[in-house]
Amino acid sequence: MTPPRLRPAVRALVLDPADRILLVRFDFGDHAVWATPGGGIEDGETDEDALRRELAEEVGLEGFELGPLVWTRRHEVPLAGGRWDGQVERCYLVRTAEFDPEPKLSWAELREEGMTDARWWTLADVESSDELFAPRRLPSLVGEVVRRGPPADAVEVGL
Repeated sequence: MTPPRLRPAVRALVLDPADRILLVRFDFGDHAVWATPGGGIEDGETDEDALRRELAEEVGLEGFELGPLVWTRRHEVPLAGGRWDGQVERCYLVRTAEFDPEPKLSWAELREEGMTDARWWTLADVESSDELFAPRRLPSLVGEVVRRGPPADAVEVGL
């Protein structure tokens, strides 16, 4: 049996001073998902290099301090037209001043990757929302980080 081709990726739990979380929306035709910003690690990139590139491209965030690794996630679903069988993600905490998300990539470029929106959410908004999140238990995971701080060891968050 051939092992799955899993894309290495990095994401950021971006929180502002009011503990709002910055999320991006991906539309897949039959459903939409709100997720933390980030994406695939290119050849030769470190996690930090990839995260700096991805946050600039998707939400316009630059000049931030990279915080601790808070979550890991593995999910198997075809990506990039079948090039990948899934993704293995590492999610880092990024604390930043409030800013208006202004992606460096054009919205046309982002839509090619399925991304259609970026906005700040309060913890209460996330916890009371009927929207679909990735990971599915994002509201409780964010609540834990906001209320207790980052975990001592990264938490595997599942689908």
